[in-house]
Amino acid sequence: MNDFSAFEKTEDFLYALRNAGSKYSLDRIRAFCAALGNPQNGYPKIHVAGTNGKGSVCAMLERVLRGRGLNVGMFTSPHLTYLGERIQVNRVPVSKPDLVGYAAKLRGVADSVFDPSNIAEYPSFFEYMTAAAFLYFSEKNVDCAVVEVGLGGRLDSTNIILPELSVITSVGLDHIQMLGSTVAEIAREKAGIIKEGVPVVCGFLPPEAMRVAEEVAAEKHAPLYKAEDFFPNDSDLPETSLYGYYQRRNAATAVLCARVLRERAAAGVAPQIFSRLEESAARSALLDVSWAARWQKIPLANGAELILDASHNEEGARTLESNLASLPKSVRPVIAVGVLGEERAVPLLKVVKKYARKIILLVPDQPRALGFAALRKCLGECPVEIVETKVSDVFGAGNACAAVSRGETIVSTGSIYLAGEVLAALSGGESDNLQDIPYK
Repeated sequence: MNDFSAFEKTEDFLYALRNAGSKYSLDRIRAFCAALGNPQNGYPKIHVAGTNGKGSVCAMLERVLRGRGLNVGMFTSPHLTYLGERIQVNRVPVSKPDLVGYAAKLRGVADSVFDPSNIAEYPSFFEYMTAAAFLYFSEKNVDCAVVEVGLGGRLDSTNIILPELSVITSVGLDHIQMLGSTVAEIAREKAGIIKEGVPVVCGFLPPEAMRVAEEVAAEKHAPLYKAEDFFPNDSDLPETSLYGYYQRRNAATAVLCARVLRERAAAGVAPQIFSRLEESAARSALLDVSWAARWQKIPLANGAELILDASHNEEGARTLESNLASLPKSVRPVIAVGVLGEERAVPLLKVVKKYARKIILLVPDQPRALGFAALRKCLGECPVEIVETKVSDVFGAGNACAAVSRGETIVSTGSIYLAGEVLAALSGGESDNLQDIPYK
């Protein structure tokens, strides 16, 4: 067995597991967790899927639950700068020594259940992280865990849980190679998290996606709640510390989740801990939510401002346009952008060139990242200056930025992995070159 005394060796082992390619099946994670004693069954869970917004809704739900004195686990992906960000209790990431210990324990179990020499049948990176989260939450005695789907829903490794509530935040065209080429097909994959008799809360889904969710919910006898029914007007949407109209819609989804859980606790069909989720308390908690790289404003050392964003697909491009349009008319930002995949780049770059006074093209350190030539092709005719460079030439330690001066604004948008690289550069560290989706 490898020496797990160093965190870097643990990372190397875990990251190497992604090289086996896609493994969309629940068989391995079921066997893996069974060998661990099925730790995921020991605490209530909320399961969150969606094309966009699922991470923000997870952060909102975690804050609402923690605000009522609960001990709350949260499993999300990907991370930005540190692997342990994925597994948190009360917003404290698992420590490096703990992560090393859990990886060693899980490897011992995995090697006894699976053939380590057969990489096609051995647990994947994401399955390792999922199992580690479930075990960590169990051993930390969480009152509730908020679990984000990694990809899709139906065959995602998190989908072995039986939650108190399922949530679908949004449905749009993304990961079409794996999930389907239409909104309805993708919706069916995400609706795969709906369980027999378990209520499901839907955010503001397009009609074709909502029809699929309603159909699956009816088949599973799962009560379905639509955010649009409870918040029919924009003026009804809750306020939140996360910026933008879309985040207010996410906040509405989170408030509805709290309402459903509280009502079910009152009816005696959900754990009594959820009786604490008064709507007034939930709305108050939403004014104190932190979630990095979602229109996050960061003061730069030279008096300029960075807005760090992670809009990376067609649905996200609409949110990006709304946020850019909300900037003061006197602010025409420099926009730095890097994207994974042409189908994502085209709608995003259409928005970027509409609002930027200068465009900085970046190539995230990921195998699927578009190079400069592909980015220019997707950008098409453009009336503003375009610069091709790398993250380290734009951002530096101590919140330095060479691309803007005092009083100016730079927006960094596109891949979540680019956001991680920017944050690492600002802090003087390095990103870890990880993507969750295998690229073989």
